[in-house]
Amino acid sequence: MSTPRLALLGAGNLASAIVCGLLARKVCAPADLACTSRAGTTAQKLAADTGITFEPDLPKLLAGADTVIVAFKPQSLAAADPRLAELTAGKLVVSVLAGKKLARLAQVFPRARNLVRAMPNTPAAIGAGMTCWCSSAPLAPADRATVGKLLGALGQFMELGEEHMDAVTTLVGSTPAFLFEFVAALRDGGVAAGLPRDTAQQLALESVLGAARLLAGSPETPEALRDRVTSPNGTTAAGLQVMAAAQFRETIKATILAGTRRAGELSND
Repeated sequence: MSTPRLALLGAGNLASAIVCGLLARKVCAPADLACTSRAGTTAQKLAADTGITFEPDLPKLLAGADTVIVAFKPQSLAAADPRLAELTAGKLVVSVLAGKKLARLAQVFPRARNLVRAMPNTPAAIGAGMTCWCSSAPLAPADRATVGKLLGALGQFMELGEEHMDAVTTLVGSTPAFLFEFVAALRDGGVAAGLPRDTAQQLALESVLGAARLLAGSPETPEALRDRVTSPNGTTAAGLQVMAAAQFRETIKATILAGTRRAGELSND
């Protein structure tokens, strides 16, 4: 089955990650993809970097597209071009806008044959993403196959009820940033302990990568694997005591809840 032509509305970091993932997995050829953006600058750069088509004219962009990926900033939905209502008639519209609910999307794309709300993350660019999605109506088999093909090119994916999507926006969409911050903190700790900065970063990164692979391949819980590393009165126990005293888990929980609240707020913008 040939992949339908895809049009991207928006060309920022997430759109770039999606395009790179699709091209790397050979789900699409560059000729299958076209993009635009409000000012045109980011779309021109994405096209130049990847070989896809930059098309600033909306009617031309959407004329041959069967699937439309909406990837501009969530706050821009309120000012979306009103022509999109007709130009997306009969098309499958896939939105990756954080916090934008299916009911709100239906106001902008009222004649789409179906609406999909998806939340990927930037590791999609290397096929290691995690995407959760829901749809406004049950997908026809061909559209389900298209969504699976698109999201599968980005990594793992999971269908969930829309009531979970605000939490997913943070737990999936924001977690890469949280992990990058954690690795930076480990690096800074290594520097404070006397290691050269570059060495500390390499050691922190490789340790996190290895631990994640171990966890992914193990049937055990994170807590069980943690306990395997922790000897009584040892170095790991000393560090874990500091994390517990600083309420590390409570801080991460608060972080996820703050992002979830913000996702809900975005839905009202």
